[in-house]
Amino acid sequence: MTTLTRLALLVTVAATLAAARRADTARPALTGIDHVVFRTSSTLAAQRFYGELLGLSGVPGGVAGATAAQAGESQAWTEYTVNARQHVFIVSGLAAGTDERLDHIAVATTDLTALGTYLRDKGVKVDGPRVHTPCGIEGLRVTDPEGHTIEFVHETEISSEGGTRSGNELSARLLHAGITVRSESAVNAFYHDVLGMTEIWRGGFDYPSKTNWVNLRLPDAADYLEYMLRDAPSTRRQLGVDHHICLVVPDIQVAWEQVRTRTPVAERDKLAPPQIGKNDKWQINLYDPDGTRVELMEPYNVK
Repeated sequence: MTTLTRLALLVTVAATLAAARRADTARPALTGIDHVVFRTSSTLAAQRFYGELLGLSGVPGGVAGATAAQAGESQAWTEYTVNARQHVFIVSGLAAGTDERLDHIAVATTDLTALGTYLRDKGVKVDGPRVHTPCGIEGLRVTDPEGHTIEFVHETEISSEGGTRSGNELSARLLHAGITVRSESAVNAFYHDVLGMTEIWRGGFDYPSKTNWVNLRLPDAADYLEYMLRDAPSTRRQLGVDHHICLVVPDIQVAWEQVRTRTPVAERDKLAPPQIGKNDKWQINLYDPDGTRVELMEPYNVK
């Protein structure tokens, strides 16, 4: 056997072993949506919505020092507690005319280091683990095929921080988050093939002739992402509708009465009343001061 032949054989064996290692790399559990971060043009107006209307307990914070300076933007945020493991961060500094308000969606995992190895072995470009802005939490970050930032954080680290609920909250459960999708096949290559998420429902205004929404559940949780399918680039209003969160409420009528009570009388006529969605569940759509939608939804189908 010549030297060149032996070299070629070694290269082939190495490539085969590397491919086998990538195929055998186990994905650690993905245990739920940990937090979602939106940007706002007014911290005070956001507090009226998330703190007073939704009733979530908020704690102000921020990333100071060199990290904030390097980011080149305001890092002041308020962390609103949904429950001990789920939070919504509202970050100041949304510039006038900016269409995108969603900063990132974070998913909890049982093993951050192992997940980083798994994602890299699958050919995914990964940033971290490190402390990212604006929420200042250590995690891994990737960009999905549609350009959304998805963060992965260690569940025990975040759950141990907990958070104090106000006792006045409309909901204590964040069930899903929405993202815009132009190519369902492209995002499925990431969310389904790499992350192991499974489709649990699809629907639309004229379904089955046209699909507008697809729900994919995390592999180790009931939480899910909702694809908001678009045929063309989204307008600012559409982005606010699509890039949303869903909070579960046990009784839609009770939630509706609380929403009306907490809304100034002069603004109550602007509220859209409860409706039965295409998924046969009662829901109320609310919008924060910058047009980001928060969906309140009963967890069971209408009988």
